[in-house]
Amino acid sequence: MSATLPASATRAARTAGAVHPGYRTLWRWHFYAGLFVMPFLIVLAITGTIYCFQPQIEPLLYPHRLVVAPAATPRLPADALLARARDAMPPGVRLVRAHVEANPARSAEFVFARDGGVKESVYVNPYSGEVLGTLDVERRFMQVDRMLHRKLLLGKTGELLMELAACWTLVMIVTGVALWWPRQARARGSSGDASALATGLAAIRAALWPRFGATGRPFWKSVHSTIGIWLAVGALLFVVSGLPWTGSWGKQFKALATRASLGAPRGAWGGGLPLHSTLPGGQAHAASGTRADHADHADHADHADHAGQAEHAGHDMASMPGMVMDDLPLPNVPWAVGAVPVPQSPAARTQPGSRWTLDQVIAQMRTLGVQSGYDVALPATATGVYVVSYFPADPKEERTIYIDQYSGKVLKDIRYGDYGAVSQAIAYGTSLHMGRYFGLANQLICEAISLGLAALATTGFVMWWLRRPSRRAGGLGAPARERAAPPMRAWKAGLAVLGVIFPLMGATIVAVWVLDRIAFGHTNNLSPS
Repeated sequence: MSATLPASATRAARTAGAVHPGYRTLWRWHFYAGLFVMPFLIVLAITGTIYCFQPQIEPLLYPHRLVVAPAATPRLPADALLARARDAMPPGVRLVRAHVEANPARSAEFVFARDGGVKESVYVNPYSGEVLGTLDVERRFMQVDRMLHRKLLLGKTGELLMELAACWTLVMIVTGVALWWPRQARARGSSGDASALATGLAAIRAALWPRFGATGRPFWKSVHSTIGIWLAVGALLFVVSGLPWTGSWGKQFKALATRASLGAPRGAWGGGLPLHSTLPGGQAHAASGTRADHADHADHADHADHAGQAEHAGHDMASMPGMVMDDLPLPNVPWAVGAVPVPQSPAARTQPGSRWTLDQVIAQMRTLGVQSGYDVALPATATGVYVVSYFPADPKEERTIYIDQYSGKVLKDIRYGDYGAVSQAIAYGTSLHMGRYFGLANQLICEAISLGLAALATTGFVMWWLRRPSRRAGGLGAPARERAAPPMRAWKAGLAVLGVIFPLMGATIVAVWVLDRIAFGHTNNLSPS
């Protein structure tokens, strides 16, 4: 159904279309940002929306593996279920992770590592012990979707491209708002004092609602700007909350936050607790827990080689060099502890005694107040520890717990209250970004923002297509450069700040500026309307 705007709104919209100093410069950068971001934004939007609804989608994709009929009989012990899962796998596989889920309608899941590093999940009926099937962890639909979202399935190259796309989305959003905002101010002040308020309100109304009576490019432009204005704040927060998880800048920022006590606080490894599993008959040594201790071993690349050196030297270490929480075979690790070193014990040559069982770990977690929905990474060596990662919807409930594999002693229990201020904020941003914090409503809001960003990319492409240059004219169809552009110091300072905060983006800003001056210096004088 189309709507006809009143004459005052139409006049305000025309006034808003007037070009003001700096408009073409902002439009030019908006064009370049959109040109690069467009395909990535659509991929991010689609994959992000799918991943947001993982709890609802996965049981539909794998009902015979993930879903069981609740029974009146008690669940079998975790170790009995583990034995059934191990029997279903070929000899030589190694158990790396167990998922603990108290939901009576869900199966038990155990992840094994095959030769060559392939990881496979085995699903077991918790009531009968029947093996329901297996899934390749990396080929699981949601994992493929997640890797598309994070790195386009292109490894490090894709990771960097997605990070750049997120950074340039910030430029696209800010320039889009800036293109709209000055024109509204101009419209509000264009009339006399008596009608200034009415004119301003009419202009805002014209900008916040598409011009359904228009056709061609004016219609698509009104749809594009309306979506952008409605989504601006949410989209900015959405992008910013995702950046800490990127593979380049996010990883470096996480390491910096951890070292500066903005992540897991300085001394998180202190408190006088030994951060290692003590082999029966061996002598325990307390880990120093200082960052310098970890730095002393940073030059060693191979974990096994260094463990052997430590064994022969007769001393222990707080962690294997280079092994951090993000390296463990866990599906989700709280951001604040991702760069925290994983504790290890000295490699003693004594015969170890009985090992703490999975059932004992689960019982221990119940006494600590964690009932369900967590993952347990099992010790990889005789000197390792059980690592429990609890990553719930409420960030305040996040827990990372290290348990001695022989005595069952809790070596460290890192909670939300131990995080620094930055990590606490990121924890909330992550939960909101993933649509987990307040249930279905959070998922629907994330879906609206994601699909709105995809709509911005699509309408932007349609607008470009309608005014694209002919083949004879050539060029990208970028807006013409202003002959006498204002200094725009705030805009330049903003780009400089972004370039400093995100060095990779800073390099591309310089590259775009050079290309704009050299390759795209002569462009058609396109109308902004």
